[in-house]
Amino acid sequence: MTATDLERSRLDDAARAGWLYFIAGNTQDAIARKLNVSRPTAQRLVSLALSERLITFRLDHPIAACMELEARLTERYGLGHCQIVPSDPGSENAVVGIAEAAADFLEQRLRATEPIVVALGTGRTLRAAVEQIPRLACPRHRLVSLVGHISMQGSASFFDVLARLSDLVQAPHFPMPLPVVMPTRGERDQLMRLEPVRRICELAEAADVSLVGIGRMDENAPLFIDGFISASELEEMHRLGAVGEVTGWAFDAQGQIIAGGTNERLTSVPREVPATRLVVGCAMGPGKVLAIHAALRGRIINGLITNETTAKTLLDLG
Repeated sequence: MTATDLERSRLDDAARAGWLYFIAGNTQDAIARKLNVSRPTAQRLVSLALSERLITFRLDHPIAACMELEARLTERYGLGHCQIVPSDPGSENAVVGIAEAAADFLEQRLRATEPIVVALGTGRTLRAAVEQIPRLACPRHRLVSLVGHISMQGSASFFDVLARLSDLVQAPHFPMPLPVVMPTRGERDQLMRLEPVRRICELAEAADVSLVGIGRMDENAPLFIDGFISASELEEMHRLGAVGEVTGWAFDAQGQIIAGGTNERLTSVPREVPATRLVVGCAMGPGKVLAIHAALRGRIINGLITNETTAKTLLDLG
């Protein structure tokens, strides 16, 4: 290795150690185990991350391995935005890391001087991301929901993010105050013809950028866990080939939106496929790999924020 390569490797290790310590909350003993180094070495790496200003509240050092994954995914899927964050080897399913990256993505757009429309999905990752957004004054921008947040029992989703973000950044927001899935297609169609709903859909379809979660469609599907669809409805979507969903729209392994099932009764803003405006999916973990892969293949999303372990698996799937 050249001196330049050695320096880059040293900074890469320091950046990983800094991320594990300051963002993921690992002890120095845990970092030593995960990086397979001694505790004094782990301590020196954390100190180096600080002294070289590789880390502030978010990771500033672009780890070379993550940058390479970003380039490969961008080329393979023609992405308009791709950000890969380091993985915490001991926490495959935590949203830490991608939540901060999604927050940074949102904050950069909201600091724009020209007025923009930001469309948002819901979910645990997006909720965690919004909690990282600092208070801003953005009355020139508009925030709009892509999906309803009410179950047929009348309860609202805990993971709705629109009102919370609006409060933080002082931007007007346009919620979709509807049940996610209606009992019949006729009832859904009737609601979607209401003037306020039509206006929200038009605003969402013209959004400059959308940030969405990507849900799985197995027994741990958020739509099912959170009470928006029943066990029988989930089983029906399985039979129709569903592997994932974005804002409630279920799709198969090829990324094709499924005709039938709950999709016929969904009140979410219709998806433009392939996406032409920037639609960034934010998701990670082995349970979501098939859903993310399908969403990329079908061009349901044309942007991605995930971690390096998930990114490597996506590339291995071809």
